[in-house]
Amino acid sequence: MIAKLTEGLEFHGQALLLRAERQRLIAGNIANADTPGFKARDFDFASALRAATGAGAAGAAGADIARDVLAPGGGAGAGSRVQPVLRYALPSQTHLDNNLVDMDRERAAFADNAVKYESTLRFINGSLRTLQDAMKSHHG
Repeated sequence: MIAKLTEGLEFHGQALLLRAERQRLIAGNIANADTPGFKARDFDFASALRAATGAGAAGAAGADIARDVLAPGGGAGAGSRVQPVLRYALPSQTHLDNNLVDMDRERAAFADNAVKYESTLRFINGSLRTLQDAMKSHHG
């Protein structure tokens, strides 16, 4: 019974960790907009979430993806960690300094991801509030 209650929260917790990681990547891209030769990076959120929750081909090995992505340092078993597949951005126009950061795209992705992060956080808070209300004793 408890496993059923926490299953949804675990899914959204994984999504929240991946959203935070994506926000960090996009912020890094924006910070390096003037760095010659910098290649903007991102990952496909949907496939990373499928892997993190074990719904994709990664199976049980992908269950800890979000925690592993955010874990500092190598640690034991660092070589076996599943991480989101980072992709290079496709340039919308060529730059003389070979920098692949498109500020319009990065700002839009940053704002979109921030809104989705906030909505996931609100969903988690709402779910916890509902569980807390359900557990309260209602004596009149």
